[in-house]
Amino acid sequence: MSDRYYLATPPADGTATLDAAEAHHLLHVMRAKVGTAVTLFDGRGGEYDATIAKCGRSEVLLSVAERREVNRELPVRITLGVAIPKGDRQKWLVEKLTELGAAKLVPLSTERSVADLKGKSLEKLERSVIEASKQCGRNTLMEITEPVALGEFLSTSSDLRLIAHPSGESLAHSKRGEAKEVAILIGPEGGFSDAEVDAARAAGWQCVGLGASILRIETAALAMVAVVGFGIGGAR
Repeated sequence: MSDRYYLATPPADGTATLDAAEAHHLLHVMRAKVGTAVTLFDGRGGEYDATIAKCGRSEVLLSVAERREVNRELPVRITLGVAIPKGDRQKWLVEKLTELGAAKLVPLSTERSVADLKGKSLEKLERSVIEASKQCGRNTLMEITEPVALGEFLSTSSDLRLIAHPSGESLAHSKRGEAKEVAILIGPEGGFSDAEVDAARAAGWQCVGLGASILRIETAALAMVAVVGFGIGGAR
């Protein structure tokens, strides 16, 4: 696989332009020259073979072949509602969820939330999705939404809805069946309150556990996606 770059604007008349971070990486990190072959992806499932036609100071003009649909997504669409951790753990969480194939990340506001995600913090995480997608080969960007309250997320419509909680039944015993869309709830460092767990159960969410250990937010989120996406959902 050749070097991959995110193309935010669709090609026109067989040409495309990379600027900003993508152009900087191509020009000043990879030292690319006219004639260099690269792969472009549009974040919506499309991929293009391209060749550099012109190098400017801060942008790159490319000759682009026809768009092709290349699907590297999981067979099940996974949406996670997560009480986001603080600091660098946010970026790590986003990178790994992208690599594992999660479709959407919804930052949650809960009784014990410790981080508020908005503005430039959200923009940085969206950039992390792009970088992780470039590395792992995904052509569809994982969506990160604005934060929502837990109560709002509980109304999410999916074939299967799971809340990670120490008192839940083993996730290993869960069966996805014919579910094509799965929603997953991951609580904050202090865990969901009893009232929040009761509200989730009342709304039809299934409580599942991840073993005897109490996991950190990001560990629980990745474990849930790995088991649901690969163990229950099967391989790509």
